[in-house]
Amino acid sequence: MKQQLEQIALAARAELSKISDQADLEALRIRFLGKKGELTAIMKGMAGLSAEERPVIGQLANRIRAEIEQEITERLAEIKAAASEAKLRAERLDVTLPGTAPKLGKIHPMDKVLHDIEDIFIGMGFDIAEGPEVEYDYYNFEALNLPPDHPARDTQDTFYVTDNVLLRTQTSSVQIHVMENKKPPIRIISPGRVYRSDPLDATHSPIFHQIECLVVDKGITMATLVGTLDMLLKRIYGEECKIRLRPHHFPFTEPSAEVDIVCFNCGGKGCSMCKGEGYVELLGAGMVHPKVLANCGIDPEVYSGFAFGLGLERMTMGKYGINDLRLLYENDLRFLGQF
Repeated sequence: MKQQLEQIALAARAELSKISDQADLEALRIRFLGKKGELTAIMKGMAGLSAEERPVIGQLANRIRAEIEQEITERLAEIKAAASEAKLRAERLDVTLPGTAPKLGKIHPMDKVLHDIEDIFIGMGFDIAEGPEVEYDYYNFEALNLPPDHPARDTQDTFYVTDNVLLRTQTSSVQIHVMENKKPPIRIISPGRVYRSDPLDATHSPIFHQIECLVVDKGITMATLVGTLDMLLKRIYGEECKIRLRPHHFPFTEPSAEVDIVCFNCGGKGCSMCKGEGYVELLGAGMVHPKVLANCGIDPEVYSGFAFGLGLERMTMGKYGINDLRLLYENDLRFLGQF
């Protein structure tokens, strides 16, 4: 039996030297030290030994068990250390390599122009007003002197939610909200998204952006309007910018005018962009109609005002020489990266 124990010890050590996996190590432990292991089987056979042999063999068996357990523990520590080292090597980062720089976004060209316009008006003492995009027919049309049967509504065909609720066609509706809730003097601009059922092409979109300007106070005249427009457009397009007013009709202003600027493509000489005229139509403007003031509870005998509406897309296209409105909406980084 002593020889058997020594053979078990030698076999266990030989096997341990070959093992490099925790699962194999656990299998070896069960094989030699488990309840049905080789060493356990030897110790169960000690009942047949004489009284003199039993303590000697028992002491030897316990020593061999302790040695095998110790060697298994040491081998397990070595296997874990080797696995940890391999993992560290696999996950190693070379911190001396240059990192990958994150791509930085840029402000959209329309936002650039909008921020410039807002800064100009804020510098003149204007407030920025906002209003709902889903609007009542009254605020979008009727309060602006456009009754239900007015033919000018045809040019602003829009998207209706109900017979009385629609997606606004112009930010002029914000004028009415402001004048109903604030008495003169009033100086506001109202930038925002508007909707018309127009086809999408190089110059039209069913969704676009307007910036409405409104001033109501005592003594406001067409000269005040022209001076404001002249300063604004020179700040946007440069001191060489020239404007031209042409008589026009808008139901909510009287008198009304179309405002043109010298063509930014040819400088007024005439080209295909301005159709040979030397000027490009930019916006509509005029003195606030007395009926609109009266609709909002403002006495037109005491106060007067002017209003004009800018198309943000058109302003942006003019500033940067863009010839297709769709480029502003397609999110093409090759285009946007130029600004």
